[in-house]
Amino acid sequence: MSNSWNNPVIMQEAQALMALTNDLQKPFEKAVSTLAGVSGRIVCTGIGKSGHVATKVAATLTSLDSPAFFVHPTETADTGFGVITQSDAVLAFSRSGRAVEMVAILDYAKSNGVPIVLISENAEDSLADYATVVLKMPPIDEEWGHAPTTSTIIQMALGDAIAVALAEKKKFSEDLSAVALAVKKEF
Repeated sequence: MSNSWNNPVIMQEAQALMALTNDLQKPFEKAVSTLAGVSGRIVCTGIGKSGHVATKVAATLTSLDSPAFFVHPTETADTGFGVITQSDAVLAFSRSGRAVEMVAILDYAKSNGVPIVLISENAEDSLADYATVVLKMPPIDEEWGHAPTTSTIIQMALGDAIAVALAEKKKFSEDLSAVALAVKKEF
């Protein structure tokens, strides 16, 4: 009796996650350092299914003690950019890296010195030109044509990994602070 279920969608998604390579380690570490280095919040954004992933990742970040929220890129362009401050960072999701709907929010962030982490298949042009760091996803074939299935799993996995890494970094920092305080006190 076998425990594996060979559903083609699940198998493709699992293979795509396994295709994430060590090439991602340095940009990932830079992304985590960039996001950990801000005193404000993490503004998650994306359009379409990437926007839904950004919403989920914002919730995960917040539940792991990294204040975050989702901003729809086109609504922000219409209502003003007052929600993004210079103490914040932007975590942007775009499979293609060419979503024109995101240009205004990323342009605003970059011109105001707000660091930008982009998760995308495209690390060479368009939205990548605005980014402080790009986490480049491997090229992905979706199981059912162009409908995002595998690409959203990769985006979500990277977002979750960032959230956990930030939580671990904060815990380590708090533990060091507690040790430093204990050493200062006389026993």
